[in-house]
Amino acid sequence: MNLHNIDYLLYAVTDFEQFPTSDPAGVCRQALEGGATVLQLRDKHGSFAERVKLAVRLQALCREFQACFIVNDDVRAAVESGADGVHVGQRDLAAGKARELLGPGKILGVSAQTPEQVLLAARAGADYIGAGAVFPTATKPDADDVGLVRFREICRLSPLPVVAIGGVGLANTPFLTGSGAAGIAVVSALFGAADIRQAAQELRAAAAKALKNGGRS
Repeated sequence: MNLHNIDYLLYAVTDFEQFPTSDPAGVCRQALEGGATVLQLRDKHGSFAERVKLAVRLQALCREFQACFIVNDDVRAAVESGADGVHVGQRDLAAGKARELLGPGKILGVSAQTPEQVLLAARAGADYIGAGAVFPTATKPDADDVGLVRFREICRLSPLPVVAIGGVGLANTPFLTGSGAAGIAVVSALFGAADIRQAAQELRAAAAKALKNGGRS
């Protein structure tokens, strides 16, 4: 995986607790068929062995579609499964420690709510930033609110690609026009859809329109 050529345009984040399925790989395949460019496995409740087993399947699936595969929070599972990288939050493992465990050849994403957190993450070896919640979200109701004004400031000051997360969907993606965002991260708008493949197609088209030229108008 080329760390300097990651397409963050449509970043799909799983939530199999809120949207249970007997076929997680099949659901993710639909998202990738619809145009998801990054897939993140977020699994807070499964066992380590189960997480690694699923991560191995999803990594192979992402390779098939030339998409990037990220494991949320669990660096050990990311390393053992051969994932392309890991994403950590402000309350998870420190970014510097995550980079140390991950090594130099993998992708490190870090959640941030302020420009200061962005710069610290960049110094710690992060490759991209997930900034939010940009909009109100039911997926993570306890998420710190960032809002559009601060999100735009984060994008302006960040030396790294910034992905918008938190309540992002088809209706509000146009509000990100001119923000400088590299992509949108979606959970409910994608995995809560009746037709995941079609939802991915529509979300990708909306993101491409709003974020053309890195989101800067």
